[in-house]
Amino acid sequence: MQTKSIDSKLFSAMVRNAAAELNKNKAIVNDLNVFPVPDGDTGDNMFMTIDNGAKSVSSEDHSVSEAASKAARGMFMGARGNSGVILSRIFSGIAKGLEGLAIIDIPSWGKAMESGVKESYQAVSKPAEGTILTVFREATEVANSQIEKINTFEEYFDIFEKELHASLERTPDLLPVLKEAGVVDSGGAGLLYIFSGIRSALEGIDLTSYEENAQNKAKDIDLSSFNENSDLTYGYCTEFMLQLLTSKVGDVKAFDEKEIFDYINGAGDSVVAFRNGSIIKVHVHTKKPGEILNTCQKWGEFLTLKIENMTLQHNETIVQNRFEAPKKSKHKKYATVCVACGEGIIKTFEDLGVDYVVKGGQSMNPSVGDFETAFDSLDAENIIVFPNNGNVIFTARQAAEDYKKSNVIVIANHSIGEGYAALSTLDLSSNDTQTIVNAIEQTISTVTTGEVSIATRDTDQNGIHISKDSYIGFSSDTIHSCSQSVTECVTDLAEKLDMDSADVCLVIYGEMTSSEEAQSVLSEFEDKYPMTEFILIEGKQPIYNYILVLES
Repeated sequence: MQTKSIDSKLFSAMVRNAAAELNKNKAIVNDLNVFPVPDGDTGDNMFMTIDNGAKSVSSEDHSVSEAASKAARGMFMGARGNSGVILSRIFSGIAKGLEGLAIIDIPSWGKAMESGVKESYQAVSKPAEGTILTVFREATEVANSQIEKINTFEEYFDIFEKELHASLERTPDLLPVLKEAGVVDSGGAGLLYIFSGIRSALEGIDLTSYEENAQNKAKDIDLSSFNENSDLTYGYCTEFMLQLLTSKVGDVKAFDEKEIFDYINGAGDSVVAFRNGSIIKVHVHTKKPGEILNTCQKWGEFLTLKIENMTLQHNETIVQNRFEAPKKSKHKKYATVCVACGEGIIKTFEDLGVDYVVKGGQSMNPSVGDFETAFDSLDAENIIVFPNNGNVIFTARQAAEDYKKSNVIVIANHSIGEGYAALSTLDLSSNDTQTIVNAIEQTISTVTTGEVSIATRDTDQNGIHISKDSYIGFSSDTIHSCSQSVTECVTDLAEKLDMDSADVCLVIYGEMTSSEEAQSVLSEFEDKYPMTEFILIEGKQPIYNYILVLES
């Protein structure tokens, strides 16, 4: 092939192939986790991000500019984790570089790639070299340095991919933590698969059979729970994205979406509806989805559509994992949002008075869209967000910057423990938001969180030899203990974290830990540290056998 220009159709194919290629290899990317614990999610985060962009483009896009803009917006709303957010900013920059272009040539593409580099670096307050940022920047610089001699897009991407490989191999030399773990940067590896998929589209190859991948298929549902003798008790969970059309509403920018929202609120319940640009996103429970869909076509056409019988959802406990947004709360000055997973941990935060719990966390990072859904369910002047995970902070901040209906404050807390401590002492009586934030940050500074999980590979870190399938105890970025016994590991971790100095310690045990074992660990702690008050919580969290929250 000798491709010298790219139109909207080819650009869309490039994005779809990028998602497809990453989907096939996301497990490899996940395994490039610095910590040898089963929480690697970079591949999943990057795939869900770019897949949302791939689903946003269509055959009706009239220009590369339009297709790139849709893809970038889709990625932004679907962005998850630090790597996903950075990926979305790369494509946002590319889209900005392609504005107004119906068809692009090689020099135009080179400028767009430079725009992608600039946008992605600007999105990170303290860019670290040896990451996806470095890999993308170096590959772009090398390819663009030869652009005057390049005659086809195939040549451009061959040079670009070669440097991607070389730059990725150099990442351990730039980040000591990668070298110690014996891995290359996972985000950079994900980028390699993405551009491999983009390159394949130039050859006319269609990789999009990924949508048939078993991992992406809906789980089998027990249809016997709704038969010829059943009554429709719960109605239908109906979700869709409606593209407003000029031909139907006139001036789309001036159109008041309240007309749609008022109708939806009167036609069903559990409504979550918000607007992003010219797209209306809706979640509603109704017994007559057809009537809602027919009415909404007065304003536009559907981009996505999903209708599920909630009787089946109810019996499969699926409904709790979807939007599950509460109805609009009464107007208040402050509302709180936190991220958590594990039935017991979620209930604990709800008992603390959190207004909205976004389900997710380690290995299940929520998207920008998930946060905006939460914000839209709250009628508050100020929304305080506790990400409770370092890999979620970036996503929460992106959502906060994009959201205009409330003042959203994202607390940069890195653990469930910090979130618990802050919320348990939260005082919202002040009229000064900064005073509230300062108090939260002061509380967080007094908290230490330790975690115990199972090692997924052999490695050496922090002077400790770690064997696959052993238990490791760690805090922040440091591994403190390793043992074949989970109780020995957690008690050793407690000692290394200086449990003696803690006034209070929460012992949160996960779904893989029995209550008998947890009670035994608690008894050992109480005997060894009589001056510390212990609180045992059945968190039912995945991945972590124990989470220790030490407050002093």
